[in-house]
Amino acid sequence: MVPEPQFLFLTCQNGAESALKGEVARKWPGFRFAYSRPGFLTFKVPADVHLGSDFDPGLVLARSCGFSLGKVTGESAAALAEGVWRLYGERAWEQVHVWARESAAHSETVGFSPLDHAAREAQNALAAKCPWPDRLGKVNRPARPGDFVLDCIVVEANEWWAGYHRADSVASRWAGGMTRLKMPPGIVSRAWLKMEEALRWAQLPVPSDARFVELGSSPGGASQALLNRGWHVIGVDPAEMAPAVLDHPNFQHIRRRASQVRRREFRKIRWLTADMNVAPSYTLAVVEDIVMHPDVNVRGMLLTFKLPQWELAEHIPEFLDRVQSWGFNRVQARQLQHNRQEICVAALKQPFSRKERGRR
Repeated sequence: MVPEPQFLFLTCQNGAESALKGEVARKWPGFRFAYSRPGFLTFKVPADVHLGSDFDPGLVLARSCGFSLGKVTGESAAALAEGVWRLYGERAWEQVHVWARESAAHSETVGFSPLDHAAREAQNALAAKCPWPDRLGKVNRPARPGDFVLDCIVVEANEWWAGYHRADSVASRWAGGMTRLKMPPGIVSRAWLKMEEALRWAQLPVPSDARFVELGSSPGGASQALLNRGWHVIGVDPAEMAPAVLDHPNFQHIRRRASQVRRREFRKIRWLTADMNVAPSYTLAVVEDIVMHPDVNVRGMLLTFKLPQWELAEHIPEFLDRVQSWGFNRVQARQLQHNRQEICVAALKQPFSRKERGRR
C-alpha cells in the first residue's frame, strides 16, 4: 500500500510567496511551512489530517497545488529523471505534468523563467527514463476531469521536486496551472492574454449573442478577446482605443469614466468586465453602483482587483463577500498566470432567468 504523503507543494507568482503563506495561515492554520524558493513552497500536513488525492485548498494566490513526494538532486537530467520515477513508485497515473517554478520577477515576458530550458530537458529525460513508456503518452497534455496527474517541478536545474494531484478544477488540468497562450497577430495589448485566460478559467456560460460592457477598455486587447468570440462590446474608458478595435462593427466606445456613464447605457448588458488601474475599493464601488441599479440586470462578471501592496491580499475574502452580496451566488478568485500584482474574480448569478429557473 502506497503511504500517504505528509507534505503539500504550492506554486505561485514570483514575489507572492509571503502573501500566499499568509493565506495558508488564515485558511489552514494547522499546515506548517517547510521550504520555499521564489515561486515554490511546501507545507507539512498535520499527522491527524487525512486528505484525499482530489484535495483543493482553495487558495487564491496558489497557481498549482499537489502532494509532495520529495526532491531529487543530481548532475544530469537522466539521473534526476531516474530519481523522480523512483519517488513515484507504483502509483497509477493518467497524465504527467512538468514545469519550472517562476524564478524571474513578473515582467512583460509573462511566465518566462530562466529554468524553462531545464524544464524542457526534464520532459525529455522523464520520457526517456519512464519504466512504462507505453503508458506515458504526451507529457504536459491537459488533463481530463478526474485524471491522476504526476507532477515534476524544476526548482533548480539540478533540483526537481516530485508530486501528484487529482485534476478537478479547470486550472488543475493545466501543467503548473498555466495555459499555453500565444497572442495572435493584430492584437493591440497583452490584456488579450489576461482576458483569454480568464474566460478559459472561469467557464462562464456566455451565449453566442452576448453583450458585454468593459470598464477600463483602452487600448483594446481584452475587447479583442471578446469580439473574436462574436460578442458585442461596449468599451468604457476616457483614453483612446486602438483603431483596429474602434473599427470593429460589434464595438462601441464610450469615452468617459465609468462613474460618468448614464446607467441606461447598461440596460441591455448581461455581462460585465472591469480592469481599471485603481484601488480595489474604487473598482468595487463603481461596479456595485452599476449592477445594483434597478434598470441594470448583469448576469456574470470578470473583475480585476489590483494589489499595489501585498498586504491587501488579506482583504480578498472581504472583496468576494461584497461581490456575493450583490446577488452573485457563484464567486471564485484566482491570481491568473497573466495577472501582475492583481487577482481575477469571476462572478455568476445562477440560475438567472425565469426560463432557466423553470428548467432547473
